[in-house]
Amino acid sequence: MLTSADQGPFALGEALAAREREALRRCRTPTEGGSGARLRVGGQDYLNFSANDYLGLGDDDAIKQAFKEGIDRHGAGAGASPLVTGYSRAHQALEEQIADWLGLEAVLLFNCGFSANQAVLKALLGKEHLLWQDRLNHASLQEMGSQLPCRMKRFPHNDMAALARQLESGKGLIVSEGVFSMDGDQGPWRELSELAARSRNWLMIDDAHGLGVLGPEGRGTLAAQGVSPACVHIQMGTFGKALGVAGAFVGGSRELVEYLVNFARSYVYSTHMPAAQACAVAKSIALVRGADEARAHLQQLIRRFRQGAGQLGWTLGASETPIQPLLVGESRAALQLAERLRGAGLWVGAIRPPTVPAGTARLRITLSAAHSEQEIDRLLDGLGQAGIEPMQEQGEAKHA
Repeated sequence: MLTSADQGPFALGEALAAREREALRRCRTPTEGGSGARLRVGGQDYLNFSANDYLGLGDDDAIKQAFKEGIDRHGAGAGASPLVTGYSRAHQALEEQIADWLGLEAVLLFNCGFSANQAVLKALLGKEHLLWQDRLNHASLQEMGSQLPCRMKRFPHNDMAALARQLESGKGLIVSEGVFSMDGDQGPWRELSELAARSRNWLMIDDAHGLGVLGPEGRGTLAAQGVSPACVHIQMGTFGKALGVAGAFVGGSRELVEYLVNFARSYVYSTHMPAAQACAVAKSIALVRGADEARAHLQQLIRRFRQGAGQLGWTLGASETPIQPLLVGESRAALQLAERLRGAGLWVGAIRPPTVPAGTARLRITLSAAHSEQEIDRLLDGLGQAGIEPMQEQGEAKHA
């Protein structure tokens, strides 16, 4: 039997030990009830400031009931890929509902945002194309871009002047995010759409963290910034953040969707999401569209937290969204701060390189409409009593 000492051609142990020395090794923690405002770990209850359940819908009774009824009607799985027998009436109805909600011609469902992003880039881009990406785009986009035959150019974060210079030659696809997952700030979508139109290139938004939270009826970053969906050729959104379920979609023109049905390999060759899941997402969207009061409450919590953290001397990123990065600097200090907060019953994730740039390790604090103002004050009290010196704002950390 092989043992951990049998490294063979792969130095797994050495790589893990190096991560450990640099305070960068990642470990999993089994939790109970990881959505919403609370979770339980190892028999202890915590206030949860790490989830992406921005509207507190992950434990919503109506969504859970829709999921249960979907299982009774359609079964627990999909049974096959969507081009075999895995595409049901429930999937079709959800696609039509999303298209109506976001003002799109057509929509295609995927199992997760990672596969959706990679499917689009791989299906569209050949060696004759260029791909322009914001430097802080999600790993799914960066990874696939580096593997394609096209040439990829990365522009400094939200720097439209730099992007304009890069667009002077070549044709292809510009990709950026609605809300950046580690920084909480937004892409400048009016400027992005103007540059795409002027250069006659396609434009794609990953709005995983803006959908449901921003804009009228929670339609996302484009709606919040007053940008017509017709100005952005490809939209990707997920159901596992503000919508509280799981899965993803890609939307755009009917021609785009039909093209992806034929050429997106992860769609063609993967078992589809369960129809019951589509039923749950459909119920969630109906709730999200009418959740203006919850979104207003969430914005009040964001303002309360930012004001309080600033008074304590902490450096925050330029974010008006539920993602509030609190800059610490070094990885060990971020881990220490997270551990001290857990001692106070507050669960907050420490984010370290390579997920974020070196020297910008942080607590990624996420707020939810399920939190109360008193719970925000409890978090602020914990930060005030942590006994760790706030990082001074400097250099590249300012935008983080």
